[in-house]
Amino acid sequence: MSSARLEDQERLDELGESAREILEINWTDATRVFSPGALEAYLDGAISLQSLGRGDELVISFIESAPQVARELGTDAAFEMLSTAIKMYSKTSATVLALMFSTAPVAATRLGEASLFQSYLSLVNNILSQAPRALRPMLAQLDHLLEVLTLGGLRRWATWGINAHRNDFDALDAYFSLASPDAEAVLQKERRGTLFVDVQRRLVLYLRALWARNFLMRPTSGDYESREGYRPFIQGPFINLPDAFDDYVDRDDTRVDGVNLYRATAAHCAGHMIYSDFDAESEEASKLQQTFIGLMEDARIETLAGADFPGLVPLWTRIARIAVNRHDETGEDRVGPLLDRIALALLDPSYSDDHPLVTEARVAFAAIDEDPSDYERAREAGLDLARRADELGLAFSPSQDIPSIPYRDDNRFLFEKPESAVDTVRTGNIDDKRRYVSLMEMLNTLDVENISAEAADEIWVLGTELYDNRGRKYSEIFAEDRTASPVHYHEWDYMTQLERPFWTTINEKRPTDGDPETIDAILERHKPLVRRLKYLIEGIQPQGVVREKKVEDGDQIDINAAINAMIDMRMGQTPDPRIGIRTRLQIRDLSVMLLIDLSESTNDAIGHGDDETTVLDLAREAATLLADAIHRVGDPFAIHGFDSNGRHDVEYYRFKDFEEPYGDTAKARLAGMTGQLSTRMGAAIRHAGAQMRQRPSQRKLLLMLTDGEPSDNDVRDPQYLRHDTKKAVEELHRQGVETFCVTLDPNADEYVSRVFGPKNFMVLDHVSRLPEKLPALYLSMTK
Repeated sequence: MSSARLEDQERLDELGESAREILEINWTDATRVFSPGALEAYLDGAISLQSLGRGDELVISFIESAPQVARELGTDAAFEMLSTAIKMYSKTSATVLALMFSTAPVAATRLGEASLFQSYLSLVNNILSQAPRALRPMLAQLDHLLEVLTLGGLRRWATWGINAHRNDFDALDAYFSLASPDAEAVLQKERRGTLFVDVQRRLVLYLRALWARNFLMRPTSGDYESREGYRPFIQGPFINLPDAFDDYVDRDDTRVDGVNLYRATAAHCAGHMIYSDFDAESEEASKLQQTFIGLMEDARIETLAGADFPGLVPLWTRIARIAVNRHDETGEDRVGPLLDRIALALLDPSYSDDHPLVTEARVAFAAIDEDPSDYERAREAGLDLARRADELGLAFSPSQDIPSIPYRDDNRFLFEKPESAVDTVRTGNIDDKRRYVSLMEMLNTLDVENISAEAADEIWVLGTELYDNRGRKYSEIFAEDRTASPVHYHEWDYMTQLERPFWTTINEKRPTDGDPETIDAILERHKPLVRRLKYLIEGIQPQGVVREKKVEDGDQIDINAAINAMIDMRMGQTPDPRIGIRTRLQIRDLSVMLLIDLSESTNDAIGHGDDETTVLDLAREAATLLADAIHRVGDPFAIHGFDSNGRHDVEYYRFKDFEEPYGDTAKARLAGMTGQLSTRMGAAIRHAGAQMRQRPSQRKLLLMLTDGEPSDNDVRDPQYLRHDTKKAVEELHRQGVETFCVTLDPNADEYVSRVFGPKNFMVLDHVSRLPEKLPALYLSMTK
């Protein structure tokens, strides 16, 4: 059996140093989604790309994107992506292939289904064959395109652009860069109302709230070849819904929006999964018979669901009425329009229709309604209606005479025998494979190391805690050793004025512990400053009831102020109208994070002669004094740090988290801080902001401590990362997180106000005063 440990993998040296470092970062994440055999194929794929001699960027992009695609859509999708790249290798540059890998997680997330992703890869290869110059700008815009287009819409949009501008390279580039009026016009034409991927989570929660169980849903792209799309259908454990729904509109502009259309569809299909079963007797029935059996079964399960959840019936009725009203008057001799009219008649007793088949359907359904749990009644009623339709000479075509009510599925699961082996569901629950065992059974029987859950017959769970020789729980030991998965963020490109999706990678690293006594020594060395800070802390408004005097609209009258006002009036002077006292509850609801730049420049000495104090030493002292001050005030706080080695490796350290106590563990991490590499500030700010958004506090403050401007070893334009950092700060501001920068860069006046705002920064000309200024700044900002 293949090993899942990176150190056991052969041929690692063939990757090269840069690619191997990125593989080490992503390996833990890969082991969570790939089986040992797939891990070996993953490594072989990276080595194969390296052997092409097209540079490290291509290999690194694959290493980062494959686990993300596999997590979304399964292992096969990740290797299908690799196979497509190899097919494209001889037709395009490594830059385009790397861009395809980098944007693949966007496509996987937005499409949400493996077969759609495979069709997307085919589309990419097709575009490359027809118009190679179009692919790169299109991939750069992919995030925006898939926000508004289905896969079919993307195909038609791309085809229009290729046909219109195939021989005009400038116009082709402008079209696929969304920089031409044609591109926007076709985009607006092809965009759909509501995309499945945008409502999938809400639909899952909606069905769970109704039936207290989970349903598996995935999109299907009938829209890929036709504007209308497929009908919903149930296959195996999945409810398959169209990848997009437009608003459903009647002739008089009565409409049901896409979200409610999805709710109606999901609830109808879920009702089938709850109340319906495979009908073996009708498997060989004629298409006409199956159509009417399905029609009556739809009415039966909607009656059952409506009894449990009455609010569903009005929604279904509205949609059915629109479907009937959209028919023209020429369908009297065909089965198709009658199917919608019968469906509406069985949903809405007030609907009037004198067609004999509609009347007979109502009579037949009255018998079903007496006992809607009996499927046989619905089946017999469907057979009778099919026979009656034949007697009436109604024309019927299986491909044309189908219900047009959009929320109803095609009922294929009623008449198609299910597979004997249930499809493997990648997102399924593995609880049924768990087995709880005793300690002796675990020790005596378990003899396979490094086995993945995918390859295991059972997952054994020890029913009690297991301790090592020093009395530590193994669960805690492994929890400490666990490495967080890489996190990917977009980055702002100021030249194109667009975001680069999934462009940067945050890799959380475990801080190195130092001696916590170092922190205690800092506090001892700065005793006079600690005493001064103590007075500032005591001056902060306490929590509790506060009485505010000299207000005009207070809760009560200030007698002394009222007397003074009367005296002024008697003396003919204008009285002070502020004679009220307002009582209010003062609560400090604040979370603070200190984010420290740990780049190589922090190792520079600031002293002269024998003084070897570095910027990092001062940052550590400032963080220590700030932590002590915040700890005394009682506000929740965190101290994090970062450095970077290119966009693929932004290292992020948590020295103290909000939930952690400020004790020896946090002090040891602060003491062990080191400086290295570069400063990709925007990515770190976004990651810190993601942590801050989870805080329940009303006010959130991010303090940024840096000794220079944003920079990285893979960026030559100094303005690029400045603009990205500015964009990150703006994003956090919209999300309710205040950002303030304390910089030690003497040249910061040239850029820091444009990045953080004119009132949200402080430049320290005397670096040695940092330990004094930082905690005082915090106390003054949070009074």
